Amino acid sequence: MSVAFPYTGSLFPLVFIAWVPLLLVEHNIYREKYRSTKVLLHAYITFVIYNLGSTYWIFFAKGGETGAIMAYLLNGLLMAIVFLFFHWTKRYVGQKEGYIGLLFYWIGFEYFHYHWELSWPWINVGNTFSIIPEIVQWYAYTGVLGGTLWVLLVNLLFFKIISNVIFGRESFKIQTPLIYLSVGLIFVPSLISWWSYSTFEEKKNPIEIVVTQPNIDPYNEKFTGDVIAQLDKFVLEAEKHITENTSIVVAPETAISTPFDEDKYETTKAYNYLKSKVKEWDGPDLYLGASTYKIFDSGRSRASKELSSGRGFYESYNSSMIISENRPPSFVHKSKLVLGVEKIPYSHIFPFLEELSIENGGTSGTLGVEDEPKVLTAKGFTFAPIVCYESVYGGFIAEQCRKGAEVIFVVTNDGWWGDSPGYKQHASFSRLRAVETGRYVVRSANTGTSSVINQKGEVVHATDYWVRDAFKATIHLNNTPTFYVTYGDVIGRSFAFVFFLLLVLTAVRYLRTFGKSF
Repeated sequence: MSVAFPYTGSLFPLVFIAWVPLLLVEHNIYREKYRSTKVLLHAYITFVIYNLGSTYWIFFAKGGETGAIMAYLLNGLLMAIVFLFFHWTKRYVGQKEGYIGLLFYWIGFEYFHYHWELSWPWINVGNTFSIIPEIVQWYAYTGVLGGTLWVLLVNLLFFKIISNVIFGRESFKIQTPLIYLSVGLIFVPSLISWWSYSTFEEKKNPIEIVVTQPNIDPYNEKFTGDVIAQLDKFVLEAEKHITENTSIVVAPETAISTPFDEDKYETTKAYNYLKSKVKEWDGPDLYLGASTYKIFDSGRSRASKELSSGRGFYESYNSSMIISENRPPSFVHKSKLVLGVEKIPYSHIFPFLEELSIENGGTSGTLGVEDEPKVLTAKGFTFAPIVCYESVYGGFIAEQCRKGAEVIFVVTNDGWWGDSPGYKQHASFSRLRAVETGRYVVRSANTGTSSVINQKGEVVHATDYWVRDAFKATIHLNNTPTFYVTYGDVIGRSFAFVFFLLLVLTAVRYLRTFGKSF
């Protein structure tokens, strides 16, 4: 599983057989009527290895070593429990129902992983194909969860072939129809997708943009140095490329690193400096990330913290904002927050957990969020403002596209983990967002990779790691919705509903069996 995942191996074809060993172990435990705890143990070992092998780079973030270990162990446990649900259904309801149940349990779990307090969908199985979107153009209909369904179906077929030979003592020759079916299930969707990719015609509505990458060290410079000097690093690079046709300049997450009050932006040195630059440019707007806060008379959410004076509350935000020549700035707050850094799970129930938060980017503790996904408007077009980790959430971005976003702008700071698979994986996931929505994706990274991705998920321009850079590009706006944009995660919602029905059915069958034995 780890070797198949992007940039921890990138051998994506292996994902189609990666589950077979665990399925064989589970089936042997089932046949020998061993205790279910053996399934849980083997599954836990498997999924901890998957988490560690695919996201070991999280350990490289300074001060986050303990959190990384907890993430590997906890997420591995959650996955193992879901796999145990499949085993229970197989044992107490029936074999066929169990294997069908695996599909509903796992995809339902991945869907929940986008929406609950412990949300961590980074290694959802369908993300494996982010390095080769040519074979998953049908994500425009299914989203990433369609890729997970594809992988599980193929693995189950290969498992059936091997288990027939090993446990059923059948000849390999008899398995020919299943072999053909397995191979066909891999190649037919891939070939259809490749044909769609090859014949794809972009929606044409060009605008010129400038993308910047200031390359400021996030640990030793970004949140301690002179903010104006830092802003100059992307401003000077951008000015080399701005023309009379440029519509917007894009700068990275927390480009304004010193927190300021959104309601008093006019008194903020960094804002006034950038406003003057936008006036000098006399044309393009500026979209960038900023650390902001707001003051309230009373607490609004668990992100609200009492002022030291005791006369009110404040909420901190990881924001994105647009600065225009002739109108006030508009702000959108990051809503999909990083666990342990920007959000402490269940701290609304256990407030003391906020003390365990990791300081990152000058703030610590749970940040404020928007009530719903929002869009921003620049010169004549509407875009989805995405901050960093939000780019992993396909359904979230699809909703922004339903609200009129014609292009997706991702501002990020991917330098926390050094030159590791982390920033590469993050950049590759944006290719799937392009396929799902049919929109261009523009990424501006402080450090990492800044890029432009076209409507079919193809990287048309990308910067190198750890260099100061900027570039001009022509992108095409698109307001035509894909099926996924219109209807969202149909597979996820449906499978999540059946997840609960199967779990209830399994519990009822278990209680009946327990009652009879008692």
